[in-house]
Amino acid sequence: MNVIGKKVKRIDGLEKAYGTSKYVADYYFENMLYAGVVYANVPHGILKNIDISEAKKVPGVVYIATYKDVPGVNKFGHVIDDMNFLVPVGEKIRFEGDVLALIAAESMNAIEEARKLIKVEIEELPPVLSIDEAIQDKIIVNGKSNIGFHRKIRRGNVDDAFSKADLIIEENFETGYQEHAYLETQGVVANYTPRGVMEIYVSAQCPFYVQKDVAKILGIELNRLNVIQTETGGGFGGKEDVPSYIASKAALLSYITKRPVKLIYTREMDIKETSKRHPSKSYYKVAFAKDGKILGIKTKVYLDMGAYSTLSPIVMYRTMVHASGAYSVKNVSVDVYGVYTNKVPCGAFRGFGSPQVLVAIESIMDRAAKKLNIDPYEIRMRNALDRNKETSTGHVLTQSVGAKKTLEKVYKASNYEFLKKEVLEYNKNSTFKKLGLGWSHIFYGVSLGAGGQHLDGATATINVQSDGTINVMIGNTEMGQGAKTTMAIIVSEILGQDISKIRVLQPETLFIQDSGPTVASRTTFFSGNALKIATEKLKENIVGFLASYFGVGKNEIIFLDGKVFIREKVFSFEEIAKLCNDNNVKLSEVGWYKSPKLHFDHENGIGEAYITYSFATQLSLVEVDFLTGKIALKKAWVCHDIGKVINFEGAVGQVHGGVIQGMGYAIMEEIKQNNGKILTTNFNNYLIPTIKDIPEEIHVYFVEEEFSEGPFGAKGLGEPSLMSSPPSVLNAVSNAIGVFLNKIPVSLEEIVKNTKEGKL
Repeated sequence: MNVIGKKVKRIDGLEKAYGTSKYVADYYFENMLYAGVVYANVPHGILKNIDISEAKKVPGVVYIATYKDVPGVNKFGHVIDDMNFLVPVGEKIRFEGDVLALIAAESMNAIEEARKLIKVEIEELPPVLSIDEAIQDKIIVNGKSNIGFHRKIRRGNVDDAFSKADLIIEENFETGYQEHAYLETQGVVANYTPRGVMEIYVSAQCPFYVQKDVAKILGIELNRLNVIQTETGGGFGGKEDVPSYIASKAALLSYITKRPVKLIYTREMDIKETSKRHPSKSYYKVAFAKDGKILGIKTKVYLDMGAYSTLSPIVMYRTMVHASGAYSVKNVSVDVYGVYTNKVPCGAFRGFGSPQVLVAIESIMDRAAKKLNIDPYEIRMRNALDRNKETSTGHVLTQSVGAKKTLEKVYKASNYEFLKKEVLEYNKNSTFKKLGLGWSHIFYGVSLGAGGQHLDGATATINVQSDGTINVMIGNTEMGQGAKTTMAIIVSEILGQDISKIRVLQPETLFIQDSGPTVASRTTFFSGNALKIATEKLKENIVGFLASYFGVGKNEIIFLDGKVFIREKVFSFEEIAKLCNDNNVKLSEVGWYKSPKLHFDHENGIGEAYITYSFATQLSLVEVDFLTGKIALKKAWVCHDIGKVINFEGAVGQVHGGVIQGMGYAIMEEIKQNNGKILTTNFNNYLIPTIKDIPEEIHVYFVEEEFSEGPFGAKGLGEPSLMSSPPSVLNAVSNAIGVFLNKIPVSLEEIVKNTKEGKL
């Protein structure tokens, strides 16, 4: 490989460093209005009346919209339409962030004044605020039952496995919310043009979701709605479906007023209204043989969906598949339930429902290792997946299974045997601070899998200009993960043109086919494949012409380092581009890639759950202060099998970010609520890792077990880069304090409480 896997400068790095990148908040149109949102501010009730008469009189207020103004369908839902866009009078309010009205005004001051004058009458109802309360079904939040969805695996004979077990571990686990905490809050500018086309500039992970949802709300055709992806300052799943809700607000006001409308969320609005990682409760029972082999797993997992289902049923599919961890288990009984409560809706978040259960199964692996007197590393090696082994769904893995290699790499790179002795020696001589080591071993089903095959396709276009510069457009989005650079590397590898000459454009829904969401670590795999197909077609056009023009064989034409070598002659790529253009050679192509068909029994949860799997192992070293309860992640060793590494620097950056974000989930980040209302409304009281909290050392390694279907053998990394971190950090804390913990985030109070009770 000439460029793939090498260190390459990020193609959008300079514009971001210089501040010339244009985010949603940077857009301004002449005669533009600003939008404001009126929330219910109660967790449960019935909207009896809304009076906007006085608010409309405020100078600068142009329009106030309620449910009566929605020209299309006043509903959202990616699986079922169970969420009102604007709550109608007489219908239920289900969480504090339900929207009652929208204000379009000349200034934010006018919006604030009008908001105070809107009179709302709400009949409050008792709220449902916990999973335990919800499953009793005494008060129904949504639909006919609070248990809205159910996923399951039924494989093998679990009862027989437990009857033959030498050790049975039973434990309950609990995980909390996590806020996405992207740098850039949600935002949109909508501009209903005089030619009857709605232009929407949005920070999103799927502009096609926005296009379809806004079209439904406005009741217009898709070809009258162009969603233009702007630079996006982070997403992590929080900008998958949620931007549809934000974009529809500005779009409705622009549609009514025929003026551009900007809506930029404050951090407080963002935290209050937008989706989170699902809180969970899980109940595990795992059977082991005396050699540490897993004989069977039985688990029930409850995910708190909040007031609306959003993407929860799809999240639950991944929870189900990953509930047994990255291990070969033949006897499996898994139940995953999605539960409605009167709290903020939950949806997509990096890892997509798997971190909650990986924390549980990885903790159990450590507990079993201790009971059986087996090292935590060794018990994972004995159960790890390999070629021709079956996952918990019975998927036989025939290629690209680097699971054991990731374990071996971390074991050797960390000098694990010596490291254990160092930790023991330190703890022997330290009274109030202790070190702990924690392993985790995870897998990740790449892309949407059998639960979302209808969305697993992507397109890409490429156009070579006559001066040799290249434009590319893909249907997936750049949200900070380095997708543009990865795409440029793929083009450069095939055409030999310098990466600095390649420009990757933002997607626009009127000019590129629906390529599904930028989630599930699918961009490199799907857009990369589509772009590879398009670029290879274009290269064939050029090679065919050159072979005929120069009278040489196709194999005598080589593209490398910005040059084209034709037998003994050497041309710059620019010269060849001009020659081709002057001779009417087709220099633009489209590529389309779709997922191979997966065979899966959804009734029993058995079969090919995903196209392929990425694997990862992490070893964490933490320090716990017994006096203050403070936990510090000191070092981490991480190895990922992601197939061929295309964008090396981008991959390392993904792992660094994932380790830190996962650490925050495990030991810091907590959404506090009171009677269904979020109290931690900004970063003053919702704590995320800062530069002072990151590990002293993060050692990153890759195993390149190439996958035949991936572009150049690549798989995916964006989500598994986080998933190995929470269980590894939790296990390290448990190891340091000598008490197995079963709840995250681990609080300072929990550490101090155990100390006072003499458990440490």
